[in-house]
Amino acid sequence: MRRSAITFAATCAVTVAAVAVTLIVARPALAAVPYEDPSLPVATRVEDLLSRMTLDEKIGQMTQAERASITPAEVTQYKIGSILSGGGSAPSPNTATGWADMVDRFQNGALATPLRIPLIYGSDAVHGHNNLAGATIFPHNIGLGATRDPALVQQVGAATAEEVQGSGVDWTFSPCLCVARNDRWGRTYESFGEKPELPVQMATIIDGYQSKGVLATAKHYVGDGGTTGGVDQGDTQLSEAELRAVHLPPFTEAVRRNVASVMVSYSSWNGQKLHGNDYLINSVLKGELGFKGFVVSDWNGIDQIEGGTGFTASEVRRAVNAGIDMVMVPIEWKSFITTLRAEVQAGRVTTARIDDANRRILTKKFEYGLFEKPFADRTFTPTVGSAAHRAVARQAVRESQVLLKNTGNVLPLAKSGGRYFVAGKSADNIGNQSGGWTISWQGASGQTTTGTTILQGIRAAAPGSTVQYNATGAGIDGSYTAAIAVIGETPYAEGQGDRPGSLGLDATDLQTLNTLKASGVPVVVVLVSGRPLDIAAQLPDWRALLAAWLPGTEGAGVADVLFGDHNPSGKLPVTWMQTASQEPINDGDGKTPLFPFGFGLTYTGTVESPGQPGTPVASAVTSTSATLTWTAPTSGSTPTGYRVYRDSTLLTTVAGLSYQLTSLTPGTTTRYTIVAVDAAGRTGPASAAATVTTPGGTDPTATCAVTYTASEWGGGGFGGAVTIRNTGGTPLSAWTLAFTFPGNQRVTQGWSATWSQTGAAVTARNESWNGALPAGGTVSIGFNGSYTGTNPRPTAFTVNGAACTVS
Repeated sequence: MRRSAITFAATCAVTVAAVAVTLIVARPALAAVPYEDPSLPVATRVEDLLSRMTLDEKIGQMTQAERASITPAEVTQYKIGSILSGGGSAPSPNTATGWADMVDRFQNGALATPLRIPLIYGSDAVHGHNNLAGATIFPHNIGLGATRDPALVQQVGAATAEEVQGSGVDWTFSPCLCVARNDRWGRTYESFGEKPELPVQMATIIDGYQSKGVLATAKHYVGDGGTTGGVDQGDTQLSEAELRAVHLPPFTEAVRRNVASVMVSYSSWNGQKLHGNDYLINSVLKGELGFKGFVVSDWNGIDQIEGGTGFTASEVRRAVNAGIDMVMVPIEWKSFITTLRAEVQAGRVTTARIDDANRRILTKKFEYGLFEKPFADRTFTPTVGSAAHRAVARQAVRESQVLLKNTGNVLPLAKSGGRYFVAGKSADNIGNQSGGWTISWQGASGQTTTGTTILQGIRAAAPGSTVQYNATGAGIDGSYTAAIAVIGETPYAEGQGDRPGSLGLDATDLQTLNTLKASGVPVVVVLVSGRPLDIAAQLPDWRALLAAWLPGTEGAGVADVLFGDHNPSGKLPVTWMQTASQEPINDGDGKTPLFPFGFGLTYTGTVESPGQPGTPVASAVTSTSATLTWTAPTSGSTPTGYRVYRDSTLLTTVAGLSYQLTSLTPGTTTRYTIVAVDAAGRTGPASAAATVTTPGGTDPTATCAVTYTASEWGGGGFGGAVTIRNTGGTPLSAWTLAFTFPGNQRVTQGWSATWSQTGAAVTARNESWNGALPAGGTVSIGFNGSYTGTNPRPTAFTVNGAACTVS
């Protein structure tokens, strides 16, 4: 998402320097209007409000403008539904209170409209509230992927959400669930890793955001990490089977976690821009995956559908009809409103499509309580940059460090009695260690925000040692115990970070390394970068190498590993190239890496983490409960507790070696893993997974279970979503679903299966790519249909002729 800061005269209309106090206007009560009644079901409130809205009000809800291009009065006039801050776009002063005051001014504009629909304010809080000076800046996603710690990542999301809430922002354009397949890509650091399992595992950050009332955004849908050559906004040239296998699973997981919104990618799939891809948005995301939230475009993303400058009426029509519900038009939002209105009036965009988009947007506004509490929650304002949040960030930094080389066990360094020379352009540079998307879109070197540099962390960690610093290495001699070189990349974001040529160190770093090498002192390299770099030629000169990624504001977490307060536990989330000519290089592709995916050393004879617990065993399984038991690790530090995860979601922490599962759903299969934690909070590797399958519903002998849902959009149209689960013990190589409509419904369009209908009888046969259904596995399919009169649900389903349980 391009988030260049916008600075022009309209900004002064937003901040209005003459106004010292923000006036918050209380919501005036409506007389007995159902949509204002919080005791009613959300669906009832949405339909009541929708019935009262004019076309202009509906189009306003689908429009998102940038804060610097709109005023509160225009929010009222055009009935705008959302505003965003682009990268580096902040109020003055850039403080939490300054943000909250600004957002509340815009909110007052929204509440002055006839129906008083609150707006939703979005920002790219991608590693903390990174537009806000003084906020806690967490490691970028590539570092979080190295932690392999979904529970910690969930804490990162929750802490970020509190700081976001305290500034009035209620929607973050995060997480990026991209699967980065080429390190040349400038957004590699926004990915949790090169294999889909990592972003699936780390999707717990969605729960962290949304548990605190902040809407999360799964982005960028879909395949942005797989473009040919690693070109940002390029073309992902893959078969559908490959796209589904590599890039779709994280979004499937996000939908399972009820993510509020999905952002479409700038990129193309086999030549077609995603912003106009009806099949991937409407059929796959909303139909097959059953996504119920709203889809938002990227920054001016609809402009690229046809490749020209700006957007055309055709591009607006294609984007909205393809399933984009809210359009990010930061500057030309007035033109967008006029264009979309004309397309609706001409019948090229139906009112049903407009209503569907509004239904999705309004549902989230009701679900997240914006109608009841539209203004900034200032109880969270003191949490911005708080000690508690910085402690979470420091732990994330510790766990993200990947030790790649440690010849002669030069690490950990002694805290007392040592003489250490610290050098490198990133040693005392909080901007470099935070990377792009920090205070500004591209980020910047220097003291861009508050925090602890790596040098400051080193000095605090070794009070009994001498620590000398010079960025270039000048002044080093042979008297030092070790030289610590903190080198790597300088900040960048998106396409500005694409590296089609060299992936090596820059001239400044190479000169610094040569200076240190000439002293004869053992060199320890701390590599600050958003991706693997081409360092094979220099590696023999280094005694140790620590991949620090982009750690954010808490540089002390790096020092914690260097000096042994934390045993390095990070594992590579990507494959490390021997040479840039190997790109793209990924696990399993047959290329020989410098360091393989998952590689990471630990210290020997120093601080230990707990070992791996035994595989949990399920017993006493009923339709709603089961007991898990496991054995303690046979190595590592002594556990004081065990974290129990269900499908990567933390359930609880227990002291013993068993846990009673309750409130299970009949006829379902879930996976459980166990992670040991010691008294210092260190965690070990997760156990192998145990699969628990509960007997199905009213028929424990059934070998299949079917979930059927339908959503009606008026005018005799509806969508059906069907999930089939193989509850038997035998894998299926092919399947056929059959059911009978109890009314006069007709299937008009289907996906993820070959659909046919004879009379009221419907069959759906697997496609070539989804016929294999393992025991406990699921497949989701869907269709659009029509009906007259009523739309009763089917009550019986069979798979391959066998009756299924139904929910």
